[in-house]
Amino acid sequence: MASTHNAHVEFERVCKSYDGRVQVVRDLDLTVHEGEFLTLLGASGSGKTTCLMMLAGFEAPTSGTIRIRGRSVHELPPRKRGIGVVFQNYALFPHMTVGGNLAFPLEVRGIDPQQRRERVRRALQLVRLEGLEDRRPTELSGGQQQRVAIARALVFEPSLVLMDEPLGALDRRLREEMQYEIRRIQRSLGVTVVYVTHDQQEAMVLSDRVAVFRRGRIEQVALPETLYEEPERPFVASFIGENNLLHGRVLSVEHEISRVEAGGQVVQAFQVGPCKPGDPVTLAIRPERVCLAPKPELYSNRFEADIQDITFLGDHLRLRVAVCGSTDFIIKIPNIVGHGAVLAGDRVQIGWTPIDCRALTPDEEERTA
Repeated sequence: MASTHNAHVEFERVCKSYDGRVQVVRDLDLTVHEGEFLTLLGASGSGKTTCLMMLAGFEAPTSGTIRIRGRSVHELPPRKRGIGVVFQNYALFPHMTVGGNLAFPLEVRGIDPQQRRERVRRALQLVRLEGLEDRRPTELSGGQQQRVAIARALVFEPSLVLMDEPLGALDRRLREEMQYEIRRIQRSLGVTVVYVTHDQQEAMVLSDRVAVFRRGRIEQVALPETLYEEPERPFVASFIGENNLLHGRVLSVEHEISRVEAGGQVVQAFQVGPCKPGDPVTLAIRPERVCLAPKPELYSNRFEADIQDITFLGDHLRLRVAVCGSTDFIIKIPNIVGHGAVLAGDRVQIGWTPIDCRALTPDEEERTA
C-alpha cells in the first residue's frame, strides 16, 4: 500500500497476537488523515485499544507496518513519536500540582522554564481551567481532572493525540459535556485525534469518521451519518443505533430493488451488494423509519402487525410487534396527542419504503447457523 497523500497515520496489514495463535488484530489496513478525528468503535476485546497501543508504541505489531507521516515507527520508542496520550484513569501525578503535571512533559523535552510557563498557561486556557494551576488533582472534580489530562496531552503541541476511553469514568451528564469540549478543542487546534470508545453515541458526536471493529477486523469505516444510514453489514446495522433485522431469501432483483421472502411475507428492499434469486439476505429497517397506519399510496411495504407491548420513553414510545416472522420488531413513534389510540394486543397496519430497508449479505455466523 503506497503512502496516501495527506495521510497522518497508516496501518498496513497490521496483525497482533500475544500467544502466537489468537490474532487480536488481523490484517488491519487503515489511514487517518491530517487533522481528522477518527474513532475506533467496538465492544471489549474487539482489538481497538490494541491498535491504539501499537500506534503509541506501548505494544509492537506481530507483523505489518505502522507509519506516521510516511515514516515507519517500529524502531521509535513512545517518547520519540511526538504523540499525546489520554487514558481513562487520567494518570495524573497526585503529588504534583496541576501546573506541575502540565509542565512535566515539557521539562523532560528540555523546554526552558519561561516557555514552560507560557505553554502551561495556554493549555489551561484551552481547557478552561485558568487559575487552578496550584491545585492538586485530588482537589478537582472528575471532569476537571479529565480536562487536566487532556491539557497535559496537548501542552507540548503534538500533531497527533490518542485517547483511550477518556470519558469512561465520568457520569452521563459530565460525559456529554466533555464530548463537546473535546470536539471544540480538536477543531480549534486542528490536531489529528485517534479516539477509542465502545459508546456509539460518543463516536457519532465526536468523529469525522468511525471505524467499527469486530474480532480484530474493521467491519466498516465511514462518516457517522453513512454508518447509520448506509450500513454495509448486519453487524454494523445492529451495532450503530437500533435496527430491526429480518432474515429471508431473495425472490428477484430489479433496478437495485430486491423482493425478499421473510417470514411468509414479501418485502421490497434496497439491495446492498450483488445477489441472485435464492440467496439469503438480512433486511435492516430502522425503528423510526416504520410508519404506523401508513397511507397505501406511500408505502409499497405494508403489513399487518400484532402489538406485543408498548414502552413509554418520554419523547417517544417504543412498540414491539410481531411481523414478517419476528416477534421483536421495534417501532418508534413520537409522543404526541393521540398516541394512546394504540394498545398492547392491537392489530395494526405498518409500512416502510424500500429505500429505508437494506438487503445485506448475512454475516458469516448467520450463514452457518
